Amino acid sequence: MTYNIALLKGDGIGPEIVDGAVKVLEKVGERFNHTFNFTPYLIGGCAIDATGEPLPEETVKGCLASDSVLLGAVGGPKWDTLPGNKRPEKALLGIRSALGLYTNLRPAKLYSSLSAECPLRPDITEKGIDLVMVRELTGGIYFGERGRRDGKYGPEAYDTECYSVVEVERIARVAFETARKRGKKVISIDKANVLESSRLWREVVHEVAKEYPDVEVSDMLVDNAAMQLVKNPSQFDVVVTSNMFGDILSDEASQITGSIGLLPSASLGDTKCGMYEPIHGSAPDIAGQNKANPIATILSAAMMLRYSFDLEEEAKAIEEAVDKVLTAGYRTGDILGTSKETPLTCTEMTEKILEQL
Repeated sequence: MTYNIALLKGDGIGPEIVDGAVKVLEKVGERFNHTFNFTPYLIGGCAIDATGEPLPEETVKGCLASDSVLLGAVGGPKWDTLPGNKRPEKALLGIRSALGLYTNLRPAKLYSSLSAECPLRPDITEKGIDLVMVRELTGGIYFGERGRRDGKYGPEAYDTECYSVVEVERIARVAFETARKRGKKVISIDKANVLESSRLWREVVHEVAKEYPDVEVSDMLVDNAAMQLVKNPSQFDVVVTSNMFGDILSDEASQITGSIGLLPSASLGDTKCGMYEPIHGSAPDIAGQNKANPIATILSAAMMLRYSFDLEEEAKAIEEAVDKVLTAGYRTGDILGTSKETPLTCTEMTEKILEQL
């Protein structure tokens, strides 16, 4: 099979980690007789520097014409002083909207070989951490009406949280379908004791739940969820929540698995063309130094094979290769812990994974 993949390397460490994932996909192609064609496009700060816009029209058209999209990271202090609609991060919202990607899947799993790197006590981690965050991606406060106005105490700014029944229905169905393939348990996160948008969210989730009598559903307030993730993470299987809550909680979930540099994500819609990216940022402090951990991006490529191309065996091959490399004790700087060993570079970690493939 032949697949056309749009590459959005972006800023900071983006080019380094995407290059590593490309090498892994090429190796998978050799092993399983597939051809992956890669076409790079500009996004984020590098796009601003080249075109004046964080998301050029050429990038949008290229992604829409591709079978899938692999993204590195965007942003950096160089562009922090730009107005909101011109910042690199605006490109992420724009490309998600253009591709109709309303679902973000973020698995968080603690590898047994990295249990020592988890900041939680051993009596907590021994129960295991293996959950999936299902985050709504194109609605909520990030896409709501916003602006500035004269307020009670002078100039003020506002952002509006808004969800429709349809938006909640479709993300809830993704969560329930995901749970059916895992532990058949969904926890819906909201702030229904305060927010009207969360009350609607809760109502709709429970209405959709009637279609899935085999899946257990419960509710949890977001502040309690933040505590429970560090107190008893093993209770979570599939978590479904809004755009902003998901953004925050998924980063917390990543940290309790040892490093944000390990976790992939998939942004999906109603078509097979998804966008796959590590959940971490552009890490400008180590950009260009070959220090970045490529694993999250490589695992994002595995998610691409699974969700966009239906290549389950190929996806598992990558995941097993990563597991073997970590079990063998190989580490980049972010997961080195207290070891006195010299950490692997981004390139060296990629090579170890390629060897296992």
